[in-house]
Amino acid sequence: MSDKVVVTDIARADRATADALAEFGSATVHEAMGRIGYAGPRIRPIQQGVTISGTAVTASVAPGDNLMVHAAIEQAGDGDIIVVVPVTDSPYGFIGELMATQMQVRGVRGYVTSGGVRDTTELRSMKFPAWAAHISAEGTVKDTAGSVNLPVVLDGVVVNPGDVVVADDDGVAIVPRERVAETLEASRARAAKESANRVKYEAGEISMDLNNLRPVLEQLGVTYVSQAQRDGR
Repeated sequence: MSDKVVVTDIARADRATADALAEFGSATVHEAMGRIGYAGPRIRPIQQGVTISGTAVTASVAPGDNLMVHAAIEQAGDGDIIVVVPVTDSPYGFIGELMATQMQVRGVRGYVTSGGVRDTTELRSMKFPAWAAHISAEGTVKDTAGSVNLPVVLDGVVVNPGDVVVADDDGVAIVPRERVAETLEASRARAAKESANRVKYEAGEISMDLNNLRPVLEQLGVTYVSQAQRDGR
C-alpha cells in the first residue's frame, strides 16, 4: 500500500482511560511503563503549567511542507492530539494561530511535533498547547504528499494512530493503545507510593535509608571517610 494515504477510521484508546492519564504527567507515565515511551528532551513545550492527554492522530510530512497537517486536522476531533513528524529534521513553522484555531474548534487538545511551530505568543494567548523541537517564523509550502494515521517515529518513539499522548512541562510520553489500561493502573500505584514517601520525607527521613541505598554503595565499593582521613592526617 502506498504511504500517500489518509486513514479515516482509526481505532482509538478508550476515552476515559486516556483522559485519566493526564493526572499523572509524562514522567510518572514513562516510569510506570518501565522507563519507555519518552520522546526525549528535544520535544519541548511552548507554554508552562499545562498537562494534557489524548489520542494520537499522526501525520508524516515532507520537510517544510504542511499539506498533510491540513489533512490531519480534517481527521482529528474531540479528545485527539495531532502528532506531526517531518521525514527529515525540519525547523519550519508548520502551524500557527490559524491552524491552531481550526484544531481548537474541533476539540483537538494539543499539537506535538519534531518539526517547528510559530505564532507562539498567539498560541499561548488562545490556550492551545504545543510541544515542538523548533520554534521558527519561517513558513511552509503545500506541495508534497505524505500520510495521515500511519505509524510515525517521534524522536525515536513509535507513535501509532490511536495511541495515547501524555504531554506536560517535562515533555511527551507515548502510551501504546494496547497498554493504556495497565499503564493507568501502574501510574496510580506509582503515584500512591510517591505520596506515601513524601510524607516520610516531610517527617525527616531521607532517600538513602528509605530506598535502602547504603548496601548498594557498599557493593559498588564506595566508602565513607572523614576529611582528616582523606587528607592523610
